[in-house]
Amino acid sequence: MHLRCRLAILLLLMVLLPGCSSLVQAPTVVLKEARLAGLDTSGLDLEFHLGVSNPNTFDLSLLAYTFALQVTTLPLSSGGRQEKVLFPAGKETDMRLPVRLQFADLLEILRRTPDPDNIPYQLNSILTIDTPLGEMTVPLEKQAILAVPEPYRKATIIRRLRDALPGHL
Repeated sequence: MHLRCRLAILLLLMVLLPGCSSLVQAPTVVLKEARLAGLDTSGLDLEFHLGVSNPNTFDLSLLAYTFALQVTTLPLSSGGRQEKVLFPAGKETDMRLPVRLQFADLLEILRRTPDPDNIPYQLNSILTIDTPLGEMTVPLEKQAILAVPEPYRKATIIRRLRDALPGHL
């Protein structure tokens, strides 16, 4: 009789547990902004600002993320990070995804891009989220155009260099 009770409980769990995963709704992830965050002698820093909306009645948290960035179909940067971010129940949380590009990659982008002031890119990211029922992965795929701010545009940089040369009129 004790064995029958255990088998009944096991059977009940096998029937009920697959339905439990539907109790956790995946958060919605959107790309809110992509911007140039900095420029130095070795490269360029980009920041992708994500909005993560948690539709559940309980908090979720980010465990880690990975990303891959392509510009004009050229794979430029990929990586990931283990990072703890809390996504409160029923709210949207802002999250920053930093990406570093080397100057050699930037030269290749300028060579391939017909309009260096508006650069097409594709960002693919996977967020690993901790839920009460275990881990879940949430993908983000976004194609967009990065409008290069005026101070970083090729024409502005060339004009500054020309103005800095001695004897410029």
